[in-house]
Amino acid sequence: MSKAKTTSIAVKGTAVTVLSQQQQDFISLTDIARYKDAERTDYLISNWLRNRETVEFLGIWEQLHNPGFNPIEFDGIKKQAGLNSFILTAKRWIDSTGAIGLISKPGRYGGTYAHKDIAFEFASWVSVEFKLYLIKEFQRLKDEENDRLQLGWNLQRTLAKINYRIHTDAIKETLLPPAITKAQASLVYANEADLLNVALFGQTAKQWRDAHPDAEGNIRDHAPLEQLVVLTNLESLNSVLIRQGLPQSERLLKLNEIAITQMRTLLSANNVKRLK
Repeated sequence: MSKAKTTSIAVKGTAVTVLSQQQQDFISLTDIARYKDAERTDYLISNWLRNRETVEFLGIWEQLHNPGFNPIEFDGIKKQAGLNSFILTAKRWIDSTGAIGLISKPGRYGGTYAHKDIAFEFASWVSVEFKLYLIKEFQRLKDEENDRLQLGWNLQRTLAKINYRIHTDAIKETLLPPAITKAQASLVYANEADLLNVALFGQTAKQWRDAHPDAEGNIRDHAPLEQLVVLTNLESLNSVLIRQGLPQSERLLKLNEIAITQMRTLLSANNVKRLK
């Protein structure tokens, strides 16, 4: 399971925590409630939860997104909703129905969190103006995260292209016999490029194109950031092995071993994701 990440955004002078886990974003209802009444955040959340409209909204959301939701418990809670004696907390809702849209979290970043769909609904109940500013700041946060991801991907593509030049220079100086045609030279370059493709991706460029006839670009254009990092390293290593005079079959085995080791390291240690 990926580690949860917390980020804070400023909404009309109030710091609102965003909790990102399992590719989902949850926003602190406690922080949203603090905008209206910093001394009674739990009371405000409970007061919102006891509304019949809120219970129905939460139930419909869970039915759409949560296959483990308990509809029988939900029906029991819905029948009580709206009564003067009815009280509902986030913990009771989660424990009774198996809900996933709310999180009751202890600790440093403790409080009540809700999936962004639900958090926006709560923010609207607190203040329509605050909700609009919250949506704006949340979207700005997501745009910045996407920009960083794109920057990292483009950086690795650029590094891969630079290393490819080093790689082709090594081929030109070491493997190409004199007085050959450009067509013959291109075959050697393509052959060495496919050596890296097989070592890292397990297939040649042609094999990938045959398996993806409708895809734009080539196999490397569709590679994730982790593979591009390893590809950059393999191009440098292969240029060294070429200059050392190792035959292609030996280089393929060595590069494949290195690719497997580096991919395992990146994926297990989550090093690349820290850059994101």
